[in-house]
Amino acid sequence: MNWNDLATRLFGQAHGIVQDGEFLHGHVRFDGRPLTVIGTTNHAPIGVALALTQARAVLDTMREHPGRPILLLIDTQGQQLRRRDELLGINRAMAHLGMTIDLARRRGHRMLGLVYDQALSGGFITSGLIADACDALPEAEIRVMRIPAMARVTKLPEAMLTALSASNPVFAPGVENYVAMGGVRRLWRDDLPGALREALEHAPVEDRRALDGAARGGRRLAAAVIQRVLEAA
Repeated sequence: MNWNDLATRLFGQAHGIVQDGEFLHGHVRFDGRPLTVIGTTNHAPIGVALALTQARAVLDTMREHPGRPILLLIDTQGQQLRRRDELLGINRAMAHLGMTIDLARRRGHRMLGLVYDQALSGGFITSGLIADACDALPEAEIRVMRIPAMARVTKLPEAMLTALSASNPVFAPGVENYVAMGGVRRLWRDDLPGALREALEHAPVEDRRALDGAARGGRRLAAAVIQRVLEAA
């Protein structure tokens, strides 16, 4: 879905969200309450500049509007694969973005992620996956790595990984598989304002991804391993 169509359905035609290149930002009102919207569009590659721009918007909201909820609209092809960004320290810029989101959560800002188009790799990990809850539209595309790339990295036959992906969500792209693994909390269908209202009121403030993955059968061992580590600490 186009970001403007999504914003119109959520907040009305005079929503106030603007696009600067691949960066989305604005302050809206929802159910009479203010909400900050930060995001990306056009399958944005997250480089140093875009990561720092998003982080600045989060910090500005914390300073100027303490406690205000923040909605992250996610459409990214992952981190910017460019020598210039590597030399400028893209790893530190993306870590800074993730830390600002985590800091906002710790200071009482309800932080929600919504994958409305595409979410890949590090651009997703340092935004939506750090939020209190990350939801998605049913038509969204989410993956960390394509199966051919996974085969090159793991040195396993592509046919084997394709077969595994048929029964194991960990090996398969797709938004439904991320719901099964607990990475995505729920899908927003039909009543988008109602879904946002529910997320603002009921999204968990503790990390339930491993527990959700176990309950949904898509990530069976993570929660048990985490508990064993905590008991041994």
